[in-house]
Amino acid sequence: MLQTLINRGGVLCLLLVMAGCSTYSLPESEPAPPPQPTAPAPRAPAPPQPPRPPQPPTTSAWKPLVEKAQQARARGDYEQALALLERAQRIDPESAEIYLQLAQTHKARGDTSQARAVAERGMLFCTSSSQCDALRAFTR
Repeated sequence: MLQTLINRGGVLCLLLVMAGCSTYSLPESEPAPPPQPTAPAPRAPAPPQPPRPPQPPTTSAWKPLVEKAQQARARGDYEQALALLERAQRIDPESAEIYLQLAQTHKARGDTSQARAVAERGMLFCTSSSQCDALRAFTR
């Protein structure tokens, strides 16, 4: 008796699971009309962008830091000079002049391998032959 109930319950569960997976639907009373081709909706023109305010040149922002770094290097305070130059580099990361100052400071500190690495990176950004020549001198 118990076995019969288990078998019937299993069959009932199986039928419920199969019915839940079914995708059968009742036929509609009227067939749906074929889709009508529609023309694409005209695009509205993009609103004009307001003009950007002019950005202040970054050149003037880092120059005082470089001057202070040169003074710190002249008095032998290399850590202060490097800190100032790193601040200047955050303002303008593509300035070859800052890379040159960093290379000079590392060399004055006695770290020639770091001076060479900084100079090589700075050569990617040099714009004049004098800057490139000065940076190249550290890579030899």
